[in-house]
Amino acid sequence: MARNSRQFKILELIASKPIETQEELAEELMSLGFNVTQATVSRDIKELGLVKINDKGRQRYAAESANKHYSSNIANIYKNAVLSITSAQNLIVIKTVPGGASTVGMNIDALEGGDVLGCVAGDDTVLAVARTNKAAEEIANRLREMLG
Repeated sequence: MARNSRQFKILELIASKPIETQEELAEELMSLGFNVTQATVSRDIKELGLVKINDKGRQRYAAESANKHYSSNIANIYKNAVLSITSAQNLIVIKTVPGGASTVGMNIDALEGGDVLGCVAGDDTVLAVARTNKAAEEIANRLREMLG
């Protein structure tokens, strides 16, 4: 579980601030209480399928899902994080393992189609708002299918 928790945090960090190097990422993780080495961070970057993108003339890490493509590793993290998916009217509530909500929310935000108006992620719960009641059911079914 430590690996999943660390990888959730990596995805959260690169989504919230520009991280340019493995050393910078390792320092951020250590400041949050994760005991990591550069080799561990390098392995996590590879497993998550992170890529370097150009952002205003600077290189930074980004998840492939930011480009609307799911790598198999990010999909595996999603599968391991989600505990339940429930829809009620135009709302979808996704329960996750502790620390998993932000990664799951990122995956929901990356869904194609425009029926998700937005989502809010806490520690272990994501609330997604769909355009219509029917869209909420379809999105919930799509999210369940992603669980395999």
